[in-house]
Amino acid sequence: MAALPASSAIWSALPLPAVLIENRDGVETIVDANPAFELFVSASATILKGVPLRTRLTGDGQLVDSIMRAREQGSPVFINDLPVRGRDGTRTQCTVQIAPMGETGDLVLVLVSPQEIAGRLGRTKAVKAAAKSAIGMSEMLAHEIKNPLAGITGAAQLLSMGLNDEDRALTDLIVAETRRIVKLLEQVEQFGDQRAPDLHPVNLHDVLERAKRLAELGFGSHMRLIDDYDPSLPEALIDQDQVLQVFQNLFKNAAQAQPNGGTIRIRTYFERGLQIRAKDGVSTSLPLHVEVIDDGPGLPPAIADNVFEPFVSGRENGTGLGLALVSKIIAAHNGWIEVESVPGKTVFRVSLPMAPSPNARPKPKKEVR
Repeated sequence: MAALPASSAIWSALPLPAVLIENRDGVETIVDANPAFELFVSASATILKGVPLRTRLTGDGQLVDSIMRAREQGSPVFINDLPVRGRDGTRTQCTVQIAPMGETGDLVLVLVSPQEIAGRLGRTKAVKAAAKSAIGMSEMLAHEIKNPLAGITGAAQLLSMGLNDEDRALTDLIVAETRRIVKLLEQVEQFGDQRAPDLHPVNLHDVLERAKRLAELGFGSHMRLIDDYDPSLPEALIDQDQVLQVFQNLFKNAAQAQPNGGTIRIRTYFERGLQIRAKDGVSTSLPLHVEVIDDGPGLPPAIADNVFEPFVSGRENGTGLGLALVSKIIAAHNGWIEVESVPGKTVFRVSLPMAPSPNARPKPKKEVR
């Protein structure tokens, strides 16, 4: 096998899915894949090495033809609007760049740029900017608004003491609505909390069982909650209270989607391969996965792409802060959350880092000269 054309650091830092291939007995075969490609096809580089490219990525024959042409011509080939089909059969419109590597051209680099990701990033940036401004304004006003609301609630309760039942219904309405506004303001304050997570090794199943119990005794009492735990799951490096809030919000989201009852399935499993790059440039492995699966109607298509953004909600009178808080907490843990939703099945998948082994030795610090 030919040597890689660049250092492993550069290879891992590529933000787009990239794969190196070579022709083995007439079959385009994967030699290596970067972390972004692992995420794109939901498989680790270890599993991908040595398998035919067509088993993981297809482009209706045009992809393989273009690879052959790039190798024969010894020059790059670009393909626009190529419908690439991943392992799960889903088609994604992509721009694909193909380039032979080295003088012999044995190795070929295939760089995949999903067009929907670029469009989504542009939309998300605008949404986040608007949301950040709205959150900042709300935080400034929250304390000022809560004080007069407390006075309004107290005055309404005093008034109700001397009223008949018909008039008391009006003061009860005032009390209920002011309390609802206070609850919303508290959610805004919670979302604006900038405290870093207090990380410790934690058994995820303990957190899930606590969240499950709270759901069964309260908002999820009309639901059937079942678990499918991996008994060998290692401990996670998390803030227990914050991650408890994550799963409470996910269970509540599933329960609210099915007011007449349904099933929430909680699945845990261990799988290497997913890595994300933090703001400091360090890659974090996320081998611990938790899926919260419900059999409800699914996410409304209009909000599916922005469901983790603040103030985006598919429910009437929804605040749109529950899933936004979930996303914020997971991001603070250098974790990953994604959702797949069709009518009858919605899956929220949370991926978290594993706690270091107690026997692991810290890496020696490099001397600064």
